[in-house]
Amino acid sequence: MRTKFTIIFVVSLLFTGLSFAQKGEPQSIISGKVAIAKYHDREELDRMQKGQLLELYNERIEVIVNILPNIAFATKPGVTMTTLGIPDTKENRKALEENKQASKTYFDSTIDFQKRVLPYSDKRNLISAILFYEQTLKSLHTFNEFN
Repeated sequence: MRTKFTIIFVVSLLFTGLSFAQKGEPQSIISGKVAIAKYHDREELDRMQKGQLLELYNERIEVIVNILPNIAFATKPGVTMTTLGIPDTKENRKALEENKQASKTYFDSTIDFQKRVLPYSDKRNLISAILFYEQTLKSLHTFNEFN
């Protein structure tokens, strides 16, 4: 009798664990780095060394890659498919996970390329690109005005 009870208890515990493992917490549509510490002006960037500029450039790319492809859904982290009324199905969760993995793969390969080639860029062009990216990121604060 005791053995039968133990087996039933263990099997019940396994099924309970599997059912909770399947669902999990809803994932945020936007994840990863989604903000920059500071915006700069041209004079401030002109005073920086090229190495510092390369870091700023790559940081801005990371934020843009994490946010821009998803602005039709959200511009800040914390928004989930459930929040938006999208059914939280296995297929939709898988699609979201595949999208996140594709973004990570794209970002990693872009940064690898940037680390190899970007040091050869002209400092003025690098500064212009940083300012453009920052302006793009600032415009996300006004995105909801278009709704």
